Amino acid sequence: MNCRELLQNGRNYLESCNVPDSDVDAWLLFEFVTGIDRTHYFLRQTEECDTKWQEKYEELIEKRGQHIPLQHLTGQQEFMGFPFRVNEHVLIPRQDTELLVTEALKRIKAGNSVLDMCTGSGCIIISLQKLCGSPKGRYVAVDISEEALLTAEENAAGLGADVEFVRSDLFEKVDGRYDCIVSNPPYIKSGEIGKLMPEVKDHEPVLALDGLEDGLYFYRRIIKDAARYLKSGGWLLFEIGFDQGKAVSELMEEQGYTELEIKKDLAGLDRVVIGKSR
Repeated sequence: MNCRELLQNGRNYLESCNVPDSDVDAWLLFEFVTGIDRTHYFLRQTEECDTKWQEKYEELIEKRGQHIPLQHLTGQQEFMGFPFRVNEHVLIPRQDTELLVTEALKRIKAGNSVLDMCTGSGCIIISLQKLCGSPKGRYVAVDISEEALLTAEENAAGLGADVEFVRSDLFEKVDGRYDCIVSNPPYIKSGEIGKLMPEVKDHEPVLALDGLEDGLYFYRRIIKDAARYLKSGGWLLFEIGFDQGKAVSELMEEQGYTELEIKKDLAGLDRVVIGKSR
């Protein structure tokens, strides 16, 4: 079997399994297994495939056909230009979340202290530290999941990021005051989780998805307690669900936050809410 036939078989199989973006995923797994990029593929597509390549590729294609996320098969996802290790214990970093990082970067100054609540893979806080870190800055990441924190710590070590990690139920074990708090908390309504695509509902941690009955449980808790951990004039930034902008901004307004803004993602949907502490 040559490389072109192997790739086409992968595409056909994923399509038959109703895998979204089957063409893209078939190619990405082919590149992952063989190390052949697109330029060299066109030069080598008629070459006979190495038997080990074929066996490994077919194994991964079968798993992808079971709707195991592509990133769990490759073990990696890029975020803000950095490679992050991912697994079943953390949410896979999404491009939408890059907006949260971008908005935080506009407000963080050299030497500031930053707290990331519900850090998961650590992609938010690590990206912030790498992109605006300084020797005087402090970057702290919090999660209740020990497995998630282990993954985040590995990501920080692999990327050379200076981040402190704290296992805590939200602010329970957090100390100090911060110039900026960022969070992408669980925000999906409990009743909606079963309706999510299999890649999400069956393979990503429910703990990181479930925002309880109305999806706003963690926003309420974080907004209520954050004032004790934010410096005067500090910023609180959240990623939100597309229909939660009004509700979250109102919760922040009730707690005295000012300069409230709702930012839209590339699809034109509400994605980030920002407020300033008094």
